[in-house]
Amino acid sequence: MTERSYFAPRGGLPNPKTRAHDRSVFTNAYAVIPRGVMSDIVTSFLPGWIGCRAWILARPLSGFAETFAQYIVEMAPGGMSDTPEPDPQAQGALFVTRGRMHLVVDTDTHVLTPGSFAYLPPGTDWKILNIHDDKSNFVWIRKRYEPAPGYDAPDLVIAHDDDVPPTPMHGDADVWSTTRFIDPNDLRHDMHVNIVTFLPGGNIPFAETHVMEHGLYVLQGRGVYYLNEDWVEVEEGDFMWLRAFCPQACYASGSEPFRYLLYKDVNRHPSLTLP
Repeated sequence: MTERSYFAPRGGLPNPKTRAHDRSVFTNAYAVIPRGVMSDIVTSFLPGWIGCRAWILARPLSGFAETFAQYIVEMAPGGMSDTPEPDPQAQGALFVTRGRMHLVVDTDTHVLTPGSFAYLPPGTDWKILNIHDDKSNFVWIRKRYEPAPGYDAPDLVIAHDDDVPPTPMHGDADVWSTTRFIDPNDLRHDMHVNIVTFLPGGNIPFAETHVMEHGLYVLQGRGVYYLNEDWVEVEEGDFMWLRAFCPQACYASGSEPFRYLLYKDVNRHPSLTLP
């Protein structure tokens, strides 16, 4: 098996003698936030979080992507939160990219390491802390849960990238596959967070155009992504934010696997009322 890695931003400030970074893009169909602009000056310190800072990559935005918010959270040694989620209707997904942390759900403690995934149902009583000597990082995705008649809210999910067999997407798991942490047939869920993997030469061979919004955080490798009418080069640590119906395709362009963490909203009727 090819060794997996999970990119985590380190912050800092760019060299003042360098020119402005030229890969940042914001259009009416998509945005690209390169890793090079995730500096100290764009972090937020959040109420209820101690010894932590966050890069907020996406939030509901009228006329763009409206279903979710996505962060990268950095926890210093001793960092913690016992009141992490301010919205009682929100569900969450965590994916660890660096370090170790303890996730406490009710009275149970789960040790999370790079590659760990946690799905947190709405109303979950959870806490998170870093009791180790090094910094830790995780991606945090938040979405207000949309109940469906006849279905209860989902259960807690704790999983790891190493333990979930990838699903082949085009007849060959060695080229294009998806690691699904949540059963796609479970209609209790109204969002999915997966890892998509392409080996060198792998590609999406058509321009997907669909109702789902996306947040894509590149965990490893390099690729070229088709977004609306543009081909955009991306690498580990970059973030792509796609509104509904933005045409998209890609191919792996480096010498190692191209892997990204993918958010999408699923399994619900579109609202007939404009937000």
